[in-house]
Amino acid sequence: LNQQTEHSLQLMTHRALEAENQVEKLKQEMVLLQGELETFKVENESLRVGQSTDLEVVKHNVDFALENLQKIIVGANWSIKQLVAGTESLNFVSEVLKSTGKISDAEDQ
Repeated sequence: LNQQTEHSLQLMTHRALEAENQVEKLKQEMVLLQGELETFKVENESLRVGQSTDLEVVKHNVDFALENLQKIIVGANWSIKQLVAGTESLNFVSEVLKSTGKISDAEDQ
């Protein structure tokens, strides 16, 4: 009975040592994983900041393009108005010249 108890104690001691070793390995692995987690958190935050910066740059470029497009539209509208006014002037001159030509023909007859 004494030997059996001694054997059981040795077995339990051996198991306890193995368990302690396993716990120590798991603690080390946990420390490594926590380090990796922190690294990933920092990297993730960097990517977020970079992404928002990229989005801000894109937004700025879009705003700039819209401003320029608006200026081009205003300029095109002004050019169209000038063309219409010029066309009306040319039509008026054409009518005056036709009338002058008719008057000249009537005087010649």
